[in-house]
Amino acid sequence: MRELAGKVAVVTGAASGIGLALCDAFAAEKMKVVLADVEPKALEAAAAKVASGGAEVLAVRTDVSDRAAVQSLADQTLARFGAVHVLCNNAGVAPMGPILQTSAEDWRWLVEVNLMGVVHGISVFGPLLVAAGEGHIVNTASAAALLGPPGLGPYAATKHALLGLTETLYYELDGTGVGASVLCPLLVKTQIFRSERNRPADGGPTSYGETQKNGELMIGAIGIEPSEVAEAVVQGILADRLYLLVPHDQLSPLAEARFARIVAGENPPRGDNVGL
Repeated sequence: MRELAGKVAVVTGAASGIGLALCDAFAAEKMKVVLADVEPKALEAAAAKVASGGAEVLAVRTDVSDRAAVQSLADQTLARFGAVHVLCNNAGVAPMGPILQTSAEDWRWLVEVNLMGVVHGISVFGPLLVAAGEGHIVNTASAAALLGPPGLGPYAATKHALLGLTETLYYELDGTGVGASVLCPLLVKTQIFRSERNRPADGGPTSYGETQKNGELMIGAIGIEPSEVAEAVVQGILADRLYLLVPHDQLSPLAEARFARIVAGENPPRGDNVGL
């Protein structure tokens, strides 16, 4: 896409963090913005914030793990704006803890939101973009799609899946006028490590602990601002860029080192927290 003004963007996980920053960035580009999130009060406040700058907005409470809810999101978007051009599959959760202590319920929750939520978004919105012959899909993965951070095994598994999914989607969309990007930010100042606030109440025992607290402390100490990530997404869409590593100068050396070890058949050093 070479022009964003006047186009329609749909963002999931839009009520906070990277999602809200994306909505602000798209509004600054004079796009119409559809905010989708599972938290109704936060969603209402986010929509009011984005609209206060003059943007046309639509807020739709959406549980991305529910295919019917994502279909309703698409239907309401088309009813309000008549089209959709950019889809940001950004909703995600990140309970932390050792793999061997992660409950089956938490595994299921992670996969349903982080992976199947993106699958639903692609499956529902993708054909609309292809039919229009124009658009872009951005799937929010993580630096954990390129690395294997201790304490984030299930999360990393879903984000690795998104990397492969988006790469394949990029090839399969060739010639349709629709682009695809996989967003891989390092640590960002968001509430991602407090995502248990949206965990289903009947999801069984939780598996959170000190690892979760340590993650929050690390974000507070060295995390980047969501607005920096959002700006990289806007530029990535305009440049039709598949891989969005943010910040690139910090993350690319970590990715290069990892793949160099893979090619060389070398084990990574233990105890360095994969360079984070």
